[in-house]
Amino acid sequence: MDDGSVRIPANQNVTLRIFGNYLTANTSIAVTSTRRRRYESCEQVPVLGYFPVDTSQYHSENTSSLKVYLPLSRSKNDFFYFCVRKPQVEPGLPEWVHQGHEPWIRIHSEGRIMPLWIQIILILFLLVLSGLFSGLNLGLMSLGTTELQVISNCGSSKEKNYAKSILPLRKRGNYLLCSLLLGNVLVNSTLTILLDDLTSGLVAIVGSTMSIVIIGEIIPQAICSRHGLAVGAKTLLVTKIFMLLTLPLSYPISKILDFVLGEEIGNIYDRDRLTEYIRLTRNYNRLENEEVNMITGALELKSKQVHDVMTRIEDVYMIPIEATINFDLMSEIVRQGYTRIPVYENNDRNSIIALLHTKDLAFVDPDDNMPLKVLCNFYNHPIQYVFEDEPLDKTLNEFKKGRSHLALVHKVTNVEGKDPFYEITGVVSLEDIIEEILQFEIIDETDVVTDNRKKQRREPYMRQDFSDFAKIGGGQKEAAVISPQMALATYQFLSTSFKSFKMPFMSENVLRRLLRQNIYHQVKSTDTQRCELYRAGKPDDSFILILEGRVKVHIGKESLEYDTGPFAYFGLPAIYCQRSGDGGKFSFTPDYTVVAITDVSFLKIPRSIYVAAVRATLLECQQHWDSMKLLLGSLHCTNCA
Repeated sequence: MDDGSVRIPANQNVTLRIFGNYLTANTSIAVTSTRRRRYESCEQVPVLGYFPVDTSQYHSENTSSLKVYLPLSRSKNDFFYFCVRKPQVEPGLPEWVHQGHEPWIRIHSEGRIMPLWIQIILILFLLVLSGLFSGLNLGLMSLGTTELQVISNCGSSKEKNYAKSILPLRKRGNYLLCSLLLGNVLVNSTLTILLDDLTSGLVAIVGSTMSIVIIGEIIPQAICSRHGLAVGAKTLLVTKIFMLLTLPLSYPISKILDFVLGEEIGNIYDRDRLTEYIRLTRNYNRLENEEVNMITGALELKSKQVHDVMTRIEDVYMIPIEATINFDLMSEIVRQGYTRIPVYENNDRNSIIALLHTKDLAFVDPDDNMPLKVLCNFYNHPIQYVFEDEPLDKTLNEFKKGRSHLALVHKVTNVEGKDPFYEITGVVSLEDIIEEILQFEIIDETDVVTDNRKKQRREPYMRQDFSDFAKIGGGQKEAAVISPQMALATYQFLSTSFKSFKMPFMSENVLRRLLRQNIYHQVKSTDTQRCELYRAGKPDDSFILILEGRVKVHIGKESLEYDTGPFAYFGLPAIYCQRSGDGGKFSFTPDYTVVAITDVSFLKIPRSIYVAAVRATLLECQQHWDSMKLLLGSLHCTNCA
């Protein structure tokens, strides 16, 4: 003790080491609470007990050990003293002698702070509080104000309630931190004192350390790192109580921290970090790969430039301003599949002067052979320019204004000895930027290639080449009877309106070859020999399709009449039937008469040409030979009337 007195625990066996003279196994020592001077008699003094001296540990007459068991001292100034029995006593002297009341030879006994069962309950309670403060320090402080606001807006119903209840406290970040740390330190300090009182020495050190580390640190922090939101919301009352209890100390410290460190911002992610965060957590955020690609593409839009997505100028399809709009040019434009086509002059692809929209050709007749320059001057579509190092988000904003969805990409070129000039390096469209946001190619029905930069062609895909129809239309004397436009319309009508002219009877390639045959005819209304296309009762084996002009039809014995015009057809059963017997008569006999009343152009397909076309289709489809044999047998119909 401070005054030099010895302090020992009460109601426990304590071993003391004593020093003196003539200490033997026969020496007896008594403990008393009565204070006397040294060498005074102890014979009439009440003693608490007699304790033998143990000389087995120390082989000396000057030191020995003594085991005592003392009750609790009644007050802080209450001490225990020693009385020693002399082995040999002179006449007239006392047998038991008091050893005095000097500080170095008196003992004060202290008991536990509180009863054992209360102390154990309090230790367990403090361990729980220690774990709670340690867990909340990690759980609450790891949840920034920004994250709590996000959760309160888009989390589940429970998470929204938790976040809304925690957010007011979390906004006082430094005050909450100081309160939790002060509470944790206070609890751990009290816990250490109680454990030290309960045990002693190395046991107290190891016990307090292990209990605080395992129960007060590791387990709660592991739980709160995963469920900090729920734990923090459900223990909000305890947190508020300790914030109130520690207010005199924690609040001033928090104000100093606010002044020195500034306002707490929370977790803020820039574009790069947010993109990487989404990519790394794609297995846990329930996002599909396409959704992750779209989000990352939108976030990276500002960091990418036009030259990253543009189509190089050497890959751009262009038309010279000197071109004439005819069927061949229109077929080429349709075959390319582009909706906006740059127009250049003077055979210089870098000198682009206009833009042609495919929809501009809707009201143009190819037979008029209109100069392309006239059409471009009429529509006069604005040309938009962008620099190749311009960010994609800025280009997207320009496209959103609606002036154009295609822009020419240029750059400033410096040549020694010449003035700087603009050089066109490519084109960029709104679709290119949208594809960059979506992170995949958009393939529509007119695309020939899936990627203009890589020139990856669309497979499997075969675009119709309408330039073939310029070769169709030869009549009886190889003279053009119909225009390429009419030939195209005839092809579309036959391939979509009749099962006989589409698969599995006839392929598209064979139908095109069929339409290039000498099957087109013309009649004049004044030509009496050729005005009659069909005659009632006269067998025929031809299919007729009216292309231009009008005809009158007389039906049955009643001679009912009606007029009809282009794309009216007659004799469809005739191409299915064959000659009957040896007489050579045809199985199909019309019961109507078709007479031209104006100049008429018509398509006439004899059965022999149709059967040859079907057989040509069979040769193209050898893998379906068995099914095609059944279709070929259906050509020999038994009842075609």
